[in-house]
Amino acid sequence: MGDVAEEMDHLTFKSDTVLSDVHLHCPNKRHLMVRLNAVGQPVFLSYFKLLWNTDSQASEKYARETTTGGEHLYRSGDELCDKDRNNLKYKRELNTEGIEALLDEDGDLEVVRRPQSVSDLEAEDLKRDRVHPVILMKGKENAFEDEEQECTCGNIVKIEHTMATPLEDVGKQVWRAAFLLADYILFKRDVFRSCTVLELGGGTGMTSIVMGTIANRVYCTDVGEDLLAMCEQNVALNKHLMEPGGGEIKVKELDWLKDEFCTDPEALYSWSDEEIADLHDHCTVIMAADVFYDDDLTDALFRTLYRITHNLKHSCTVFLAIEKRLNFTLRHMDVTCEAYSHFRNTLNDMENLHDGKMKYSVESIKPDFCQFLIYERIEQLELWKIIADQLT
Repeated sequence: MGDVAEEMDHLTFKSDTVLSDVHLHCPNKRHLMVRLNAVGQPVFLSYFKLLWNTDSQASEKYARETTTGGEHLYRSGDELCDKDRNNLKYKRELNTEGIEALLDEDGDLEVVRRPQSVSDLEAEDLKRDRVHPVILMKGKENAFEDEEQECTCGNIVKIEHTMATPLEDVGKQVWRAAFLLADYILFKRDVFRSCTVLELGGGTGMTSIVMGTIANRVYCTDVGEDLLAMCEQNVALNKHLMEPGGGEIKVKELDWLKDEFCTDPEALYSWSDEEIADLHDHCTVIMAADVFYDDDLTDALFRTLYRITHNLKHSCTVFLAIEKRLNFTLRHMDVTCEAYSHFRNTLNDMENLHDGKMKYSVESIKPDFCQFLIYERIEQLELWKIIADQLT
């Protein structure tokens, strides 16, 4: 039994395949398969609409059309929009008035069916569009024409990504926590305006692209040449969003398992001495989203955070977005969330660090701010803020 438990502690990624909920429930858009990547995985192109354009009436109309019962969408600016949800709650209360639990003569519960109007209302709330991938063949370039016309207003983020991947390739998908962090960036534009920002584990570049619409320079980092090439392609696809503010996104390799930046001139995504100096001299924001799924990588990320913040010229604010995923494990014979628990323990260790060099202040950010992207903001999504100050 001891050998079995020991093997469960050393599970590898190779046999697991996962698919992000973002791709399962991508509303009102077709998934377009555009190519195969270097390792033979199908690459898809998805369009994500931002609800922050200058036409507030159009933004409100789109929010009303796309809101579902589980999605807390807001209209525009910094004003929280609870009116639609309050109306929906009122309708539900009105339609369920008079329904109460009934017991038969033996004391058993008699289940009372809801009126048809309530069922219809909830079915309408939960309705989602089905995903129908379209494979683009030679001579089918016009398949993009409708989408290209829609992109001219500057509120569409175009992302190339894979669909289902092994765990070691999850960076090639888009995850909900990246949307949560992107929402916060758009909600707090003034906080990030003109900043130099570092993203750890940037993946497809979704959050960095949103940050690039506001910040001065963003270093979007990850590992793996194929993933970094995909990220660089996504940055190129969304240059129209960065141009008005003059923001710049640089895609770079940053391996948390190594103590130094990659400076090999032969490597495609290596750092120059000038870029490293720029990061150390000007970076005031570090961010990461949905990268806490493996204990060893979580430890490596926090070591990287310490090393980088210790070398920065200025105080730095770190934003970490995470989705708490519950799983049933044979070892515990219970539902647990070990990766999240390890993240929280490591976060607590960082806050309690006393080395005379760095001080870290940690706080949780309540995720009740405006929503600018269409996704389900579930209660398991969390956003954490760390303020890093040098003591020496």
